[in-house]
Amino acid sequence: MRHKRKGRTLGRSPSHRKAMLRNLACSLILTERDEIFFEGLTQSDGKTKVQPPSRKGRVVTTLHKAKEVRPLVEKCVTLAKNAIPHEEKAAEFSTDAERNSEAWRTWRKSPQWHQWSEAIAPALAARRHAFQLLRDKEAVSILFDDIAPRFADRPGGFTRILRLAKPRLGDAGTRAILEFVGENDRVKRKEAARPTFVDDSTTAGAEDEAEEAAAATAETEAAPTEADDEPKAAAEQQPTAEAETADDDEAKS
Repeated sequence: MRHKRKGRTLGRSPSHRKAMLRNLACSLILTERDEIFFEGLTQSDGKTKVQPPSRKGRVVTTLHKAKEVRPLVEKCVTLAKNAIPHEEKAAEFSTDAERNSEAWRTWRKSPQWHQWSEAIAPALAARRHAFQLLRDKEAVSILFDDIAPRFADRPGGFTRILRLAKPRLGDAGTRAILEFVGENDRVKRKEAARPTFVDDSTTAGAEDEAEEAAAATAETEAAPTEADDEPKAAAEQQPTAEAETADDDEAKS
């Protein structure tokens, strides 16, 4: 029975398991290297060039290894993030003079150096703690200089695990992606404007009103006006006057 023995053994001894998780955490951090680092690097044959990682801040491993190494990476990022205020405070008392120069030696003997030493002490302790966990100076440097400022305003949850559909060839192990958040986030597309639908009763009422207005307009156009009636009345009275004149002529004759 495994009383109080939490965590996955992953089929390895404790020392082997710690070394594997440490190397995996360093591999994730070292993907943040600049591409200049890979210029001129070759494989052991001396001909094949070393290609930079396709995506920075991402490694592909098995699902169980990713779940085990994630707390270690989160702890290291938290150490580096908590050291940022101390480094900023120490920068106020630091000097830009070259080491072992006359100006640097003057600063080294001044009270300003003691203030810088007290301010930088917590940050230095955090770097030593991170090195104790990772055992890689380059990884510690990248962690404190590049990764920590990115998550300065984030309280936690610096990594995520994405399970892959295709298993690993050979043993069919479940694969997963372990990556830092923020770099490969999906961008939410802007939703299209939704169509507006009008109530059927309102539409029917509007159509009835339009039909009534059209009918009223047609009746108005078809109705005769007084100006049109006057020529017609004059035309009807003219033949009657001509007939009366003809009757008078016949009576005289």
